[in-house]
Amino acid sequence: MQIDFEKKEIKLKVVYYGPALSGKTTNLVSIHGMCTPSNRGKLMTLETRDDRTLFFDLLPLHFESESGLSITVKVFTVPGQVIHNATRRLVLQGADSVAFIADSRTSEIEGNQASFLNLRDNLKENGLNIKTMPLVIQFNKRDLPGIRTDAEIDAMAAKGREPVFKAIATQGVGVAETFLGLMEITWQRLNEWHDLSGKFGVEGETLLASLRRQIHTQD
Repeated sequence: MQIDFEKKEIKLKVVYYGPALSGKTTNLVSIHGMCTPSNRGKLMTLETRDDRTLFFDLLPLHFESESGLSITVKVFTVPGQVIHNATRRLVLQGADSVAFIADSRTSEIEGNQASFLNLRDNLKENGLNIKTMPLVIQFNKRDLPGIRTDAEIDAMAAKGREPVFKAIATQGVGVAETFLGLMEITWQRLNEWHDLSGKFGVEGETLLASLRRQIHTQD
């Protein structure tokens, strides 16, 4: 995180993490479409022929609160393939928060678990702790057959500390909710550490309400 108190600016780095083809890039494409040109930069994607991310995606976002606080969020994805672990570890450097994008299909349970353990290990390699990192989990692909039931996911969510969201990223369902949920816990954690509300005169609820108005969710 970078803070400029004189200019009332905050710059954040957010990483969308998860196994290959879980929908990380699709989330970014959907977020890009929900934001007006004044709120978004150019979405940069690097993909291979089979639509898998080769290196990373980057979506710069910019929001203004009514109090004049400027927030720039650089949203990255990481490649999910096992062979690209060095890239995942590199992209995680300096991350302020993480959205873990899981595949809802029961056939992908082991892949989700392996990717989550990989996230934990790569955070540790960067001097970060998964227990203190602002983190949300999204179960994507809720429109496909053979998925884990809502009851299963709700039971998992009740046991964990991380907010859990359900999504169909190809339709924009649950995408904004995941992003805004991540922004909420990111602000809460950074505010605990740096007293951002006191220094900028912005309450978290007011800031989040402003972000919601600047993201046009799918009906």
